[in-house]
Amino acid sequence: MSYAPQIKIPATYMRGGTSKGVFFSLTDLPQAAQQPGKARDQLLLRVIGSPDPYGKQTDGMGGATSSTSKTVILARSEQPDHDVDYLFGQVSIDKPFVDWSGNCGNLTAAVGAFAISNGLVDAARIPDNGICTVRIWQKNIAKTIIAHVPMGDGRVQETGDFELDGVTFPAAEVQIEFLDPADDSEGEGGAMFPTGNLVDDLDVPGVGTLKATMINAGIPTVFIRAEDIGYKGTELQDDINSDVAALAKFEAIRAHGALKMGLIKDLAEAAARQHTPKVAFVAGAASYTASSGKTVPADDIDLLVRALSMGKLHHAMMGTAAVAIGTAAAIPGTLVNIAAGGGQPSAVRFGHPSGTLKVGAEAQLKGKEWAVTKAIMSRSARVLMEGWVRIPGDCFAD
Repeated sequence: MSYAPQIKIPATYMRGGTSKGVFFSLTDLPQAAQQPGKARDQLLLRVIGSPDPYGKQTDGMGGATSSTSKTVILARSEQPDHDVDYLFGQVSIDKPFVDWSGNCGNLTAAVGAFAISNGLVDAARIPDNGICTVRIWQKNIAKTIIAHVPMGDGRVQETGDFELDGVTFPAAEVQIEFLDPADDSEGEGGAMFPTGNLVDDLDVPGVGTLKATMINAGIPTVFIRAEDIGYKGTELQDDINSDVAALAKFEAIRAHGALKMGLIKDLAEAAARQHTPKVAFVAGAASYTASSGKTVPADDIDLLVRALSMGKLHHAMMGTAAVAIGTAAAIPGTLVNIAAGGGQPSAVRFGHPSGTLKVGAEAQLKGKEWAVTKAIMSRSARVLMEGWVRIPGDCFAD
């Protein structure tokens, strides 16, 4: 019996923020995978090593966590006044699907660098030294993101002294601006607060009625209070991820939140939409020991936030969820704002399992609706490996 040989596809393995993913130029993909559909999904699943019933992704590029089971496809932008189109695919670890329903804010930090290095930004717009402003069109959510990428001697500067909790080594700082981050395409109401309320009563059978702030900004997110579900907000990954009952409870909260936000029409749809919405729980500032062993003093933060991604507590914080946190914190009356001490802060520093992160947002009340013009945060990124990935030539439909 003969078997199809492996094929090789140009690819770059990059860290962006606290995530890692495999980056492709659209035109480097096999023809069958250059458009959305089954062939593309099958190809990306095989690249990452999914679905893997062992949960390890040993036979692929994935790292067996939601933060490292990611793919990015980039192309010269088809949008006016933009440089690059950015499409993000969150690959399930143990199930055969790729979730295209949202962005990855962490990997956004690497998009500008890849675009510059791979000829997706006009050379006339790239300085030899200083900052290159890369205008990104985020195709998953149809939003503009601006990445400020440092340059040195005509090349992307990746090394530096910027430290990001959740990342072991320092690197160059990349500032990211998420313009108009409220996702008005999501949900029935098409608004930043799809229910029309800053705080709702969310009924979850088997859990109870929880106060919840449900927001479409950065990524659809359901915020609840830590105390309402028996937590302090200082929990680390093992406190949650080793508790099967707790994970089931969070999934129930996520599914019912998705239904109330209008993201799905039936609870059964939630299983095929794992990437969104996110669930996060908040609490007031308190001292705790981060996963690295360092102490995070209460005086260094404004609030505590823990968030789940793809069914597990995240080791740090998703970039898009950080946008949601900054946006909700800037709007008086949300659970996030209340946990941060109220008022209308232009920026907050929150504690997550790996340490702290600062995110800013500009919020304005226009009539009876809140609007956020942009959210800003700093990340870092660097190339880990570049060359080709290899996959069996018959693993995707032609």
